[in-house]
Amino acid sequence: MHYNEPALVVFSGGQDSTTCLFWAKEHFSAVHALTFGYGQKHAHEVDVARALAEKAGVPIDVMDTSFISTLSHNALTDTSIPMDEDKPAGGPPNTFVPGRNLFFLSIAAVFARERGIRHLVTGVSQTDYSGYPDCRDSFVKALNVALNLGMEEQFCIHTPLMWLDKSQTWALADRLGVLDTVRRETLTCYNGVVGDGCGHCPACKLRRAGLEKYLAQKAGTL
Repeated sequence: MHYNEPALVVFSGGQDSTTCLFWAKEHFSAVHALTFGYGQKHAHEVDVARALAEKAGVPIDVMDTSFISTLSHNALTDTSIPMDEDKPAGGPPNTFVPGRNLFFLSIAAVFARERGIRHLVTGVSQTDYSGYPDCRDSFVKALNVALNLGMEEQFCIHTPLMWLDKSQTWALADRLGVLDTVRRETLTCYNGVVGDGCGHCPACKLRRAGLEKYLAQKAGTL
């Protein structure tokens, strides 16, 4: 479906949000990107996001939300906490930043409202969600209702990756003609390494497994 309306993409410069940026360009009449600096250790992602938005021909704004890093202790904002490399039993990994997607989408909605935009796009996925509760479909739908009620608006939050695993996300990037861009120029790595990343953080392992599965499927060997 193509909407003759603009959309705002919550954009980090990682694999998922970059794929969503190009997906949005295909489905909306105009696209704007909004990136957040929230005190993340891999803060270089903001520069990566700017470069990718420029490449895509999409205007971008960067918002300081560093207050998020002061609200909780987690491995993405606190350099003293060793990062979980595997999902622990009985709860989210310590790379979970409580409230991050809640704040991002709420701020994005206000930002969009002031610009006459009602469509929001985010790259969250319940299929490969790493145990983060704020990546689930139920959370996004509940927040969408709350935002509409709280601002008397009709926002629509789009989650094109919600039911895709990482191999399917790679397939979507390939269909959109940006597989090489996503592979070489995005920053998914929690240690701040662009492209294929450090190889051992949770984000890199998930990304790599998905890529290998997709490439094998594409080659007809899987």
